Amino acid sequence: MSVQIVDGLKEAILLERRGRAFYKQVAAGTQNTIVREFFETMADEEHRHMLVLEDQFRNYHQNQRLADFDSRANVEKPLADFVLTDLLKAQITAASFEAAAISAAMLMEEQTITLYADRARLSTDPNEKELFRWLANWEHGHLTFLVGLERDIREQVWNDRQFWPF
Repeated sequence: MSVQIVDGLKEAILLERRGRAFYKQVAAGTQNTIVREFFETMADEEHRHMLVLEDQFRNYHQNQRLADFDSRANVEKPLADFVLTDLLKAQITAASFEAAAISAAMLMEEQTITLYADRARLSTDPNEKELFRWLANWEHGHLTFLVGLERDIREQVWNDRQFWPF
C-alpha cells in the first residue's frame, strides 16, 4: 500500500471537507437568497469532490489500488459557472462579509489547486494522476470564477463611490 497515495487522498478529503464547511457557513451567514444559493452551490461542488475522493479511498483500502478514473466521464462544467449574474454581483458589496468570504475562498482554492496539481505531477499511478488533474482543473474553474466576481465587485464599488482621481 502506497503511503503517498493514502496521504494524498486523506489530505484532499480534508481540504474538500473544509471547503464545504466554509461555503456552508458563509451561506448560512447571509440573508440574501441569491448570495446564499451561490455559496450553497459551491458547497455542493466541494461535497461532490469529497464523495469522489472518499470512493477512491475506500477502493484503495479494499483493493490496494485506485479505481479507474476517467475525467472525460466528469466533463460537466462546474455549477458555479452558471450562477455569475449581475444580480449576484449587485448583492455583494466590497465591505460585506460575503465579499471578504470571496477573498478567503480565492486563497483556499489557490492552495487546493497547488496541492492537486502537485499530486498529479508527482504521481506515478495513472488513476491518481488523472484524478488529481481533474480535481485541479475543476478547482481552477472555481478560482477563475471567484477572481472574476471579486474584480467585478471591486470595480462596481469603485465606480459607485467615484473612487477615480480623474
